[in-house]
Amino acid sequence: MELSGLICAFLLAVCCWCRRAAGVPGEAEQPEPELVEVEVGGTALLKCGPSHSQGNFSHVDWFSVHKEKPTLIFRVRQGQGHSESGEYQHRLSLQDKGTTLALTHITPHDERIFLCQGRRPGSQKHRIQLRVYKAPEEPSIQVNALGISVNSKEPEEVATCVGRNGYPLPQVIWYKNGRPLKEEKNRIHIQSSQIVESSGLYTLQSVLKAQLAKEDKDAQFYCELSYRLPSGNHMKESREVTVPVFYPAERVWLEVEPEGMLKEGDRVEIRCLADGNPPPHFSISKQNLSTREMEEEPTDDNGVLVLEPAQREHSGLYQCQGLDLETTASLLSDQQELLVNYVSDVRVSPAAPESQEGSSLTLTCEAESNEALEFQWLREKTGKVLEQGPVLRLHDLKREAGGSYRCVASVPSVPGLNRTRLVNVAIFGSPWMAVRERKMWVKENSLLNLSCEASGHPRPSIAWSIEGTASEQDQDPQSVLSTLNVLVTPELLETGAECVASNSLGRNTTIIILELDSNRTASLSTSTVSPHARANSTSTEKKLPEPESKGVVIVAVTVCVLVLAVLGAVLYFFYKKGKLPCGRSGKQEITLPPSRKSEFVVEVKSDKLPEEMGLLQGSNGDKRAPGDQAAAPSSSAVASVLLALTL
Repeated sequence: MELSGLICAFLLAVCCWCRRAAGVPGEAEQPEPELVEVEVGGTALLKCGPSHSQGNFSHVDWFSVHKEKPTLIFRVRQGQGHSESGEYQHRLSLQDKGTTLALTHITPHDERIFLCQGRRPGSQKHRIQLRVYKAPEEPSIQVNALGISVNSKEPEEVATCVGRNGYPLPQVIWYKNGRPLKEEKNRIHIQSSQIVESSGLYTLQSVLKAQLAKEDKDAQFYCELSYRLPSGNHMKESREVTVPVFYPAERVWLEVEPEGMLKEGDRVEIRCLADGNPPPHFSISKQNLSTREMEEEPTDDNGVLVLEPAQREHSGLYQCQGLDLETTASLLSDQQELLVNYVSDVRVSPAAPESQEGSSLTLTCEAESNEALEFQWLREKTGKVLEQGPVLRLHDLKREAGGSYRCVASVPSVPGLNRTRLVNVAIFGSPWMAVRERKMWVKENSLLNLSCEASGHPRPSIAWSIEGTASEQDQDPQSVLSTLNVLVTPELLETGAECVASNSLGRNTTIIILELDSNRTASLSTSTVSPHARANSTSTEKKLPEPESKGVVIVAVTVCVLVLAVLGAVLYFFYKKGKLPCGRSGKQEITLPPSRKSEFVVEVKSDKLPEEMGLLQGSNGDKRAPGDQAAAPSSSAVASVLLALTL
């Protein structure tokens, strides 16, 4: 044995001496190579040993060693470089005055040993280890969408992690809820594999398998890729995923939406819930008040019982039943009472109240509820609260008291729960119209819409004094609106229009006077009478400005008073001179100055009725007493003087 060992050592020494003698580069008994690290796509700078004299690099050979076989790839002669044919032919160049060989477009296939050796005798060989790196892409993760049952006896696939195009092969670490997972017999198993792409990069695939419990139903899983670059260690994480975990239900319960107090008209949903996954098949039952038995209620496709709108009949006891289709186990929930608060239809008595003007009227409101009720009376057209309570008393009724009243029955403990009833109070009376007379400015040959509204009890009917297209519309039980469409003609301008409203208790009239609008401009050929401006009638029109203002009227009245005062003084003067005879004749001659006496004679005829004349002349119709005659001239004399002065 010792002899054979000596022989082997001798042969090994001989081989090494032979190789050195032949000048063939080798790796035996060589120091550790220099390490150069480059990322894929970068440029590797290979220096041929420590710098000495420039002449040491004027004749150098570069080799690549693959599987311990060196291959000449580059030669330097007289400081000039020349690439050998092959995979490096177009990627090598000299830098730093020939001391450095640059290798561009680095790929994973370039990870090997490069060595350089001078051609001069005794030149040392220098070895360089090139390391190549490439960061993998962001890891993708695919969860097991089919889910895992807690009853499984073996670890089931949770998720698969894939990291593509990295170099060298990255490491994968799995996490659950932020904590790393390790292999655990019969509990956790991590199976990884890799694929070498044609580019030399690695694609890593890792599968996590585990036995899960009910507590893992919300667990977050993700994977992490650890890799190295020339700059140091790095890592990339995938997104977090949750795997469906299946486990049998242990409890079933019932849920009602909305929560809190329910009322009639609400949309109510009753659904069953369970602590199992997937949830069992549910059915919902309601207790029959007659038999006290639970009877199944129809539900929608999702197993939800929808009450829309909820009614008082929906109140009662409800219960859920869950049937696990895998284990065929049945679970019942606790019974839960559902209460739908209600207010019955509101009743008002009398239902159709009517009364005479000046009398009193009492209205009573009634309703039922499962909770305490409050009543309130309001006037419909104003919204004003008239009374708090079920009884409304109206005293000394006027025509304006007629109309609609509303009773509101509400439950204070249940917000929004109320019912109302509208009742119309009718006051007997003849038709009422707010406007007796109205003037309208119109244009000839234009279309005109006349509107007339009347109210009363019994409900009045409306007739027009002119022909046209009329239509009626009820405003309320005691009011009616009539609209008449006519063409403005000269005859219509002369006669105007009259609206007559009548019922069994009387009649009333609105007169519409039409004036030709010759000096005004109208933008529309059709004039419309508005039914809303009430004054003394409900038949109105678009109001035009009055010709005279109030200020002008006041000035006119003042002037008239002054004129009358002057006339009184003149009459008294004529009377004292004896030039103003007073008598009972209806015809008087006015005494004038000589210069004007021959110009004209005025005859004034009284248009007063006999009764009015008697009031002016005296109660007995005879000649007045001298004191009376001195106090005031006759009416005919006064009229004659006024007319003469005017002329």
